Amino acid sequence: MKPRDKAKELPHQPLSRPPLERMMRIHSAIQSGKYPNASKLAREMEVSTKSIHRDLEFMRDRLNLPLEYDRNRFGYFYTQEVSSFPTLQVSEGELFALLVAEKALQQYRGTNFEKPLLSAIRKMEQSLPDTISLNLAEWEQTISFSTRAEPILNLEFFDVIGKATVRRQQLELTYRKPGQRQTELRLVDPYHLANINGEWFLFAFDHLRKDIRTFVPARIKALRPTGKTFDRPHKFSLEKRLRDSFGVHSAQGEFQVVLRFNEIVADYIREKKWHPSQQLIEQKNGGVELQLKLSSLQEIERWVLSWGGNAVVVKPPELAEMVKRSAESLLKNQA
Repeated sequence: MKPRDKAKELPHQPLSRPPLERMMRIHSAIQSGKYPNASKLAREMEVSTKSIHRDLEFMRDRLNLPLEYDRNRFGYFYTQEVSSFPTLQVSEGELFALLVAEKALQQYRGTNFEKPLLSAIRKMEQSLPDTISLNLAEWEQTISFSTRAEPILNLEFFDVIGKATVRRQQLELTYRKPGQRQTELRLVDPYHLANINGEWFLFAFDHLRKDIRTFVPARIKALRPTGKTFDRPHKFSLEKRLRDSFGVHSAQGEFQVVLRFNEIVADYIREKKWHPSQQLIEQKNGGVELQLKLSSLQEIERWVLSWGGNAVVVKPPELAEMVKRSAESLLKNQA
């Protein structure tokens, strides 16, 4: 890999990497045996003495370098031999993972997560050794992330929701449920904001329903903080709440779902983990049987229908009936 051209790659970033570069220069000066002091180092590097002192403290306390000050020579020295400056070691696999992470940021473009995530990536980049190239532009044509349908977000609303969730601030929402034209006011305590399969969902305590409900930010027509705060229950766990869900819907039921897929789509089923509870059983005809334990049938019904005639519901009977009614309705509407 070739050394990167920082000026071309990061036009809005400083050309040097101040903290790491300064400390490496300080290390070289100390290694030379000239007993440099903070004032001299500050003049040479055109920074304040406070910056040099912070660097020296970091080198001593965080990097564990044997650094001490000689009062007779008015400068710093190492009390024992230091073979090299302890820089960050990055493997090729780790570097690749960092590049993939940067590309994954595309799904957060325009949201209030973009800036802090990109800042974190850049800080990690700046801590890498000079011998490693991290020209992200070179990967533009080799790695990408794409979503079939990009959710439409009101970024101002999304920012308010995100901050209210972190700060535990109560919100009043003007919300429209799917299939309804009229909106309704909902007073909620936002517990958790989650991106699930590329879609954003707000899990909040709904004061009207006296229970936790799932809200889609795109369906919020207006919102305002009430000025009140709340305590999030310690027992709340999104992982537990969605454990038996096929998406975001969680009910109190328990369903043993068995689906059979023919050989035309069986490989697609084998290639993914669709649910934590899933079990795959191979069929003699080249197909595959998928067994799931779910708390709701609403989302699995739509998923089964998406496979057309290549999927058959074995059980439960109510799911088979739901799919049958939907298929009949589809045929009737197409007639």
